[in-house]
Amino acid sequence: MFDLTGFQRDIVYVIAGREDPTGVAVKEGLGRCYDVEINHGRLYPNLDTLVDADLVVKRAKNDRANIYKLSDRGITALRERRQWENKHLRKSQAVIG
Repeated sequence: MFDLTGFQRDIVYVIAGREDPTGVAVKEGLGRCYDVEINHGRLYPNLDTLVDADLVVKRAKNDRANIYKLSDRGITALRERRQWENKHLRKSQAVIG
């Protein structure tokens, strides 16, 4: 996950926090944190990049929507990222309080 953009990492976190979200649900989850509207032209190419990187699995929910979930590789990558974050946050505990 270290080579992902911040936006792509945020997508991974949103997917990890929901049970089989659709693209619309991912968009809504991101929209709660971003001051700008997340449009389809930004979201779906980034979802496809995560699928191509084997971090996310996409499957059809119905004729109009797909659902997304972390792949085994995605779960491992997220776990490694969290360990890395925790290690560095402990070092700066005095700064962040």
